[in-house]
Amino acid sequence: MQLSLGPVPFYWTRERYTAFYRDAADWPLDIVYLGETVCSRRRDMKLDDWLGIGRELQEAGKQVVLSSQTLIESEADLRGLRKLCANGEYVIEANDHSALQLATEAGLPFVAGPALNLYNLASLQRLARRGLVRWCMPVELSREGLAALLANIGDSGLKAPCEVFAYGHLPLAWSARCFTARHHALPKDRCQFVCQQYPEGLPLRSQESCEVFTLNGIQTLSGACYDLRHEIADMRRLGVTVARLGPRSEGMAEVVAAFDRARRDDLPPRDPLALVEADACTGYWHGKAGMDRVASG
Repeated sequence: MQLSLGPVPFYWTRERYTAFYRDAADWPLDIVYLGETVCSRRRDMKLDDWLGIGRELQEAGKQVVLSSQTLIESEADLRGLRKLCANGEYVIEANDHSALQLATEAGLPFVAGPALNLYNLASLQRLARRGLVRWCMPVELSREGLAALLANIGDSGLKAPCEVFAYGHLPLAWSARCFTARHHALPKDRCQFVCQQYPEGLPLRSQESCEVFTLNGIQTLSGACYDLRHEIADMRRLGVTVARLGPRSEGMAEVVAAFDRARRDDLPPRDPLALVEADACTGYWHGKAGMDRVASG
């Protein structure tokens, strides 16, 4: 099984992106996704900057994919998307149907991101005829739902490698509103880029002080961190080919190392006496509420 590093959803400084990917070049990763997927106002990094980082990662032996913005809101967004699709070097990850249309019209290979919500064989067959090289399952799909879909794919003879979001704050929703700006009583078009103050998003707590969501500009993420490291062996048995790790601002080297051990069946068993990590969740994989933490059987 391969490990991929998803695109950074948060707004970091250019220096932080550079340092992060310089470190990532030495991590046991197979695939790295690059690009701004959330907000077009985040302009610290240009396409040429991402391409430069991609070349360095490619020299380090990583497969590089350029990820598209998930919510396209303007003609300027479309111009940026057209440039991304015409980069001439790397496969793109289509995160909305605008990217999907541009890629298929140009005859380009593409990865289908989790926001495309692919749940059935017919959709995958149609996209495979148009250039699909891999698809990432929707984050709320359960293990049983994925198993049934992968069985259908196998029976059909379709070549559609599956990727599973296995670690990180779950991407749940996108909106035309910027919630981080609103938290600071700022309009979206004069946001002063306040989301850069939160390198891992802004926690949204319930009245019971439970971190229900994480606000990240126009994106809403889960409050808890999804963690399927103990499900890696089961994923392999199902036929999953790639486990995706969502970047976090701190401790990512240790996370990648833990998943690397898991794919080599070297992950220590759970200690029933150990304290539960309060910010971890696994509910969606087990068909439960996403914020639940469910131990594998």
